[in-house]
Amino acid sequence: MAAPGARSRSLSGLLPAQTSLEYALLDAVTQQEKNSLVYQYLQKVDGWEQDLSVPEFPEGLEWLNTEEPISVYKDLCGKIVILDFFTYCCINCIHLLPDLRALEHTYSDKDGLLIISVHSAKFPNEKVLDNIKSAVLRYNITHPVVNDADASLWQELEISCWPTLVILGPRGNMLFSLIGEGHKDKLFLYTSIALKYYKDRGQIRDDKIGIKLYKDSLPPSPLLFPGKVTVDQVTNRLVIADTGHHRILVVWKNGQIQYSIGGPNPGRKDGIFSESTFNSPQGVAIMNNTIYVADTENHLIRKIDLEAETVSTVAGIGIQGTDKEGGAQGEQQPISSPWDVVFGTSGPEVQRDDILWIAMAGTHQIWALLLDSGKLPKKNELTKGTCLRFAGSGNEENRNNAYPHKAAFAQPSGLSLASEDPWSCLFVADSESSTVRTISLKDGAVKHLVGGERDPMNLFAFGDVDGVGINAKLQHPLGVTWDKKRNLLYVADSYNHKIKVVDPKTKHCTTLAGTGDTNNVTSSSFTESTFNEPGGLCIGENGQLLYVADTNNHQIKVMDLETKMVSVLPIFRSENVVVDGPFLVEKQKTLPKLPKSAPNIRLSPMTACAGQTLQFKLRLDLPSGSKLTEGVPSCWFLTAEGNEWLLQGQIPSGDIENISNQPTVSLQIPKDCLSLEAIVSISVFLYYCSADSSACMMKAVLFSQPLQITDTQQGCIAPVELRYVF
Repeated sequence: MAAPGARSRSLSGLLPAQTSLEYALLDAVTQQEKNSLVYQYLQKVDGWEQDLSVPEFPEGLEWLNTEEPISVYKDLCGKIVILDFFTYCCINCIHLLPDLRALEHTYSDKDGLLIISVHSAKFPNEKVLDNIKSAVLRYNITHPVVNDADASLWQELEISCWPTLVILGPRGNMLFSLIGEGHKDKLFLYTSIALKYYKDRGQIRDDKIGIKLYKDSLPPSPLLFPGKVTVDQVTNRLVIADTGHHRILVVWKNGQIQYSIGGPNPGRKDGIFSESTFNSPQGVAIMNNTIYVADTENHLIRKIDLEAETVSTVAGIGIQGTDKEGGAQGEQQPISSPWDVVFGTSGPEVQRDDILWIAMAGTHQIWALLLDSGKLPKKNELTKGTCLRFAGSGNEENRNNAYPHKAAFAQPSGLSLASEDPWSCLFVADSESSTVRTISLKDGAVKHLVGGERDPMNLFAFGDVDGVGINAKLQHPLGVTWDKKRNLLYVADSYNHKIKVVDPKTKHCTTLAGTGDTNNVTSSSFTESTFNEPGGLCIGENGQLLYVADTNNHQIKVMDLETKMVSVLPIFRSENVVVDGPFLVEKQKTLPKLPKSAPNIRLSPMTACAGQTLQFKLRLDLPSGSKLTEGVPSCWFLTAEGNEWLLQGQIPSGDIENISNQPTVSLQIPKDCLSLEAIVSISVFLYYCSADSSACMMKAVLFSQPLQITDTQQGCIAPVELRYVF
């Protein structure tokens, strides 16, 4: 079926009618009134003289989870289709996935519904199919996904925010759009009434779409995105959070599995091992045949009894909490995305571990669960089972303070304890501030160790630099472990794909292993070893071995601290060995395609001579209250179409890490000029979130600088300011 003629191909054509509908829905009281309003809206839209038609998927796109490429006008006729425009590192897009899963569980393609995720990359490396495959596995996406690497559909429809949902009727006709997260009720309302409306007219077909899940094509793998690992110092068994398989593994030091608890699917069930389930567990801690688990996406702390072979819940209520104080008994206390756990004591006189410290990533705090009655620094006596905040205000900041409740963290994701003097502290991998911090076990004071910068509001001070204290730079560290034998701290510097070592006495931070390359080298020396976003690590064998959860390589790697060699721990059952999982390769950054809506600002012509250096200062302003999207590098590119000789030896691109400290782009005119006239272009791509973080956007602007090159020596040219307000 050929695409019909269209009134417009952008979402703006829906705006007037849908805005009127949404105002009317605000005044509706009953569900019947809401259903009726949406039905009447569909009658109006469906009666337009020409459909507002979605463009066809371009030929040659890469597809996942399908038997073959899908055509809007051949395969989707008679279906209500939801196009989910997403990019895999956008947290708002990730938050939307549970809503889409719930919708898929309510309606299937037999009912006439299909969801297609259209991956529209924020930055060049996200265009690589292998990276998208990793995201599809990690987030368990089971509907079709198309890699629209050049953002063709995004630009045709003039979409500006991640995530954006576009709901199509059975003719490829656009019906609704939803921008940002938090619209579950509208999503279900619009979808259900659209299905009813078109079923009433006999236009819904129940034929199936050929689904072939990408994960089903992979070879068997014992681990999938393992997040954390810890060691039982008594028996030398390892406990592994097999995060992608939603299970906990207990393995002997040769890699043979002793217990597999939970998985392969997510769930939330206590009971005997064969019945128990988890949902993307992360941190694990073991003591006396008892394992505590940060059951991250269930928002729970779970307890595994290896002797009774049972799992129970000791903290959390199973839904995301917003309480930033706590103080209730664990089973009644809501918590939010716990990411790591470690044992501790409530005082030097206490002989056994009576506290479970929790890195509460969801509220940017450090919490404590009392395993026995005890006392925290600056706290009164607390009863067994109490779960409460220990440090962190709940604001997402890099703020150190002598008073633990006035300090602030930014998604703390890793913990390790040094209970002995003179340290007597918790080490914290504070991922979003790219720092390692310490919390005193004597008075709760929070101090900086390495990484970041002094401004507590700047969460963009990341990099890959060995150095001392604040001069050292990390990038999104997720794990730490204390080496009591050597008085050293090891850090999983996750986004730099390295393992680093910190001397807390001198604050000196250096690279221990990892080249920064993500290619999977399974056996090598420290200097030649590779990792791919390692998430956790622990010390074993009396300080000889360092075990690393090499998350995106789906492996546990073993670093011998004496021989300086790295190997892979084989994970296997007694009856059969299972090969290790796949690995992903990241490609080099390339220039993205400018959106059609991007303005082209032509600057006044400039005269320069050979050998002269020109400087362009970026001066860009975001909308009020907006902030750059965390973890997504906004960037600039320098090009000279038809005069590429101008760029030889130049730096052609760079990141914009902080809107308050924007870079200067330099261009030195070569001494051997092939042309006396040229146009230099600077493309800028900014990725930012709205004030309430409900939607993320990508905006771009192109600056064109005409150049006239002369042999006559020119005076000093003032830097050109590239100003634009988004």
